[in-house]
Amino acid sequence: MDAVAELLDAARRELGAVPREALGAWRSRRILGIPTAPRIVPAGSAWHLGVLLLTEDAVLATGEIIRAREEVRRGFAAESQRERAAIAAAAFRGGFAEGQSVHVGWQAIDPDTVDAASSPLRLGADGPLVRWSAAGGFMPLGAYLAERVALARTPPAGA
Repeated sequence: MDAVAELLDAARRELGAVPREALGAWRSRRILGIPTAPRIVPAGSAWHLGVLLLTEDAVLATGEIIRAREEVRRGFAAESQRERAAIAAAAFRGGFAEGQSVHVGWQAIDPDTVDAASSPLRLGADGPLVRWSAAGGFMPLGAYLAERVALARTPPAGA
């Protein structure tokens, strides 16, 4: 849809020199037929706009955000902590610097095929909408992007 593409292009122009965040993708490989530990490798960069990730030529639905860190033996109170530590170690093995934020599990969204089933984007009676949280309602995409671009350009103190 043209309206979605126009809004995204306008956001890209406004973001210009705003720093981007790293995108990562899972990779596994075999050496001499033996599988190595899976890793998260660099897959580009994007501006993080809430539930959306905006690249130079694509829009993505945000997945999980982790910080890369070296794998060390730790005791964990919960299995979920162990899983997050394993994901962070996979990012470190993949070449991300210690402490670097990495987006993984993101999903590409085709702006030309946005419809009622697209997530988090959809078409409403008054134009494109975005669901700003899993439990939240939809709001106009233009207003959402304007707010998120303003926050990215001038983040709050301490952010």
